[in-house]
Amino acid sequence: MPFVALGGLLVIVCVLAYAYGAVALGNRVQVLAVARAVAAGQAFTAADLRPVSAAQDASVQLIPAAQAPQVIGRTAVVPLLPGTLLTPGVVGDAAFPPAGKVTASVAVKPGQYPQGLAAGARVSVYVAAPTGVGAQPAPAASSTPASSTPARLPAVVLAVDLAGDGQGATVITLLLDASDAGRLAGAPAGGVVLMQTAPDGS
Repeated sequence: MPFVALGGLLVIVCVLAYAYGAVALGNRVQVLAVARAVAAGQAFTAADLRPVSAAQDASVQLIPAAQAPQVIGRTAVVPLLPGTLLTPGVVGDAAFPPAGKVTASVAVKPGQYPQGLAAGARVSVYVAAPTGVGAQPAPAASSTPASSTPARLPAVVLAVDLAGDGQGATVITLLLDASDAGRLAGAPAGGVVLMQTAPDGS
């Protein structure tokens, strides 16, 4: 009798597991994923995309596989690795950089950027206030701490050139707001520090 009861329990467990799996599979949809590495600014082709099955999640906006024709010809806003699920936020217009954005390169040395930094990472770019000849004096009403506080510019890493500038610096190409370009360009030598942030920029 104990073996009969145990057998019956196993049958019930298997039925419940099958029912759970069927429900879980029923909540999956076909969405678009990256089939091969796509560089920022590169236009999507049919070969760059593939359909995959993913669980439905109302909090995550994924692009349905049926919308592949609308994605082809548009550009990647950030570098994308194979297997990345496409969301509206990473697909830009045909022109690159997107409206309101610019690309810029900075030469930084060890200690000014995190080791292992790679394309696609979000960073905060801390830019020191200009100093020396040509720098604008701070207004009389401003306090010294305020005038020396580094500016924080959000950006996305487009490329990391470890060969650098031939003088021991690594050249990092960034995508940032056009309104921040002047501030980055006016940074003093050694006055730029990059810190990696969470995917949401926090």
